[in-house]
Amino acid sequence: MADVMRSTGPEEEPREGAAAEHAEGGGRRSRGGRSRERKGSFWRELPILVVTALVLTILIQAFLARVYVIPSQSMEQTLHGCDGCQNDRVLVDKISYRFTDPDPGDVVVFRGPETWGQNDFTVEEPSNPVVGFMQSAMSLVGFGSPDEKDFVKRVIATGGQTVECCDDQNRMLVDGKPLNEPYIYWEPGRGNVQKEFSPVTVPQGYLWVQGDNRNDSSDSRIQGGGGVNGAVPVDNVIGKAQVIVLPPQRWQSIEETDPQADALGAPAWQAGLPAGIGFAAAFPVLWVGRKFSAAVRQRRQERH
Repeated sequence: MADVMRSTGPEEEPREGAAAEHAEGGGRRSRGGRSRERKGSFWRELPILVVTALVLTILIQAFLARVYVIPSQSMEQTLHGCDGCQNDRVLVDKISYRFTDPDPGDVVVFRGPETWGQNDFTVEEPSNPVVGFMQSAMSLVGFGSPDEKDFVKRVIATGGQTVECCDDQNRMLVDGKPLNEPYIYWEPGRGNVQKEFSPVTVPQGYLWVQGDNRNDSSDSRIQGGGGVNGAVPVDNVIGKAQVIVLPPQRWQSIEETDPQADALGAPAWQAGLPAGIGFAAAFPVLWVGRKFSAAVRQRRQERH
C-alpha cells in the first residue's frame, strides 16, 4: 500500500507542473495581448490627438494670440526683420483690446486700411497649389507669414490728438508738446532727421502709427499720401505685440514706452494715486491680518 502511494505521488507532480506552465504561458499571452491592444489603441487615438491639437491651435490663434513673423526693417531695433536674416517671431495678444483701446507706445499689428498700399508682411504667392495650401496651413499655426495685408507699428497718437513733425530739436509733437522716444533707431545711411509734415488731427476711433526705424518706415506719414488718410482705424487692430518668442537668443518682452508720458505728464496728484491707494489699502489689510491671527491664537488656547 505504501508502494502504491509512493508511485502515485510522482505522477501527480508533473500534472501540477504542467498546470503551472500552462497558467504561466497563458499569462504571457495575456500580457502580450494587452500590450498589442495598448499599441493598437495608441495608433487609433493618434489621429484624433493630432486633429484636436490643430483645432485648438487654430482657435487659439484666431481668438487669443498668434505668432507673427517680422519681415521688414521698419521696427528696428525693437523688432528684427530683414531679407536673409533670422527674423523675429512675436506673440500678438488678441485679448487686451477687447476691453480697452490701444495706448500711445503700444506696438500693434493691424490690417492696413484701404488707403494703405505697401504691406509689411509681403508674401510671394506660390504657383504650386499644394505648396500654397501648406503655406496657408503654416500661417494658421504661426510658422509662416500671414497672407493678409498686415503691418506692425508703434502707436504715436490716438483719436482727437494733433500730431506734427517736428520742433527745433527734431522731436515729434502731439498737441504741441514734444515726445520722448528713446526707441527711435537711425539706420546708417538714412540720416537722423525726421520727415517733416504739417499738423494732423487724428479722427476719433483712429490711431497715428509710425515705425521705430524712423527713416525706413512706410507709416501714417506716408501711406495714403499722409495726413488723415494715413490714420489707422482702431477696428483694424488685430492685437498687441507682447513678446519676442523666436529666435531663442531674442526672448524678451516688447518695450511699451509711452512717448507722451513726459511730454503730456499727468498732474502730480494723479501721478501719486497708485502710491496713495496702496498706502491706504495697507491699513485694512493689516487690521484683518491681526484679527485673524488673534482668533487663531485664542482657539489654540481654548483647545489646550
